Amino acid sequence: MLEVVRSIEEMQEKASAVRAAGKQVGAVPTMGALHEGHLSLITLCRRHADVVVTTLFVNPTQFGVGEDFDRYPRDLERDTRRAAEAGTDFLFVPGRAMMYPAEYVTYVNVEKLTDGLEGRSRPGHFRGVTTVLAKLFHIVQPHVAVFGQKDAQQVAVIRRMVRDLNFDVRVVIAPIVREPDGLAMSSRNVFLTEQQRAEAPVLYRSLRVAEDLIRGGERRSAVLIERMREMITARSSGAIDYISIADEENLEELPAISEGSGVLVSLAVLFGTTRLIDNIVVRS
Repeated sequence: MLEVVRSIEEMQEKASAVRAAGKQVGAVPTMGALHEGHLSLITLCRRHADVVVTTLFVNPTQFGVGEDFDRYPRDLERDTRRAAEAGTDFLFVPGRAMMYPAEYVTYVNVEKLTDGLEGRSRPGHFRGVTTVLAKLFHIVQPHVAVFGQKDAQQVAVIRRMVRDLNFDVRVVIAPIVREPDGLAMSSRNVFLTEQQRAEAPVLYRSLRVAEDLIRGGERRSAVLIERMREMITARSSGAIDYISIADEENLEELPAISEGSGVLVSLAVLFGTTRLIDNIVVRS
């Protein structure tokens, strides 16, 4: 049966007790507004751990000026029910003042990997992500932590932080969960108008076009990006922030794709004020 934990000290005590009993602790960090994608992470975590801790904290330090922190969807009652149904043992719900007290001045920053893509468009975003995750790892003490591939750059950044700072945490990545029409599930999808929701699946279709071109032998990134841009522009009202063809591991932009390399094809598009991201990894 799910137990809601609100204090850091209590969560640390419970995590320590689980570890002392020789059981594996798994963590699924979220900002709430749980959808099927989140639930798939909890289900996957259940396969890797004896006890699953889902964290629910809308982290202010990863939102920039003018972003949607204040309107980010929040529904604790619904999230608690859904987390329980998916197999969560502890739902950790800390308050903002608890995580960032008035005198708070310490942050974690991963360099280089955060320079492009989301990092270029959202300065300071990843500093907020890595800082809150470092805190959550110390509080929840997980053996394994599960994240989704939809946030591909975040995945790379978390892996580097865990390696560089010697966190004793195994990072497991779950595939993107999509709606039947291909749209990647996101808590922000609820902000789309009916028309925008009808247009948004073009993002995934453009990624699949790029994948088909790569598998067909196209190696020029500029050609791939232009085909995707034309498709999105012609079939939606979305304003493209970026389209990227990058190395899967170091996230460096690729002017041309080498044979046998792992390529991250990613994008960010604004529908009104709602920013959607998506990606695929292609083995050329």
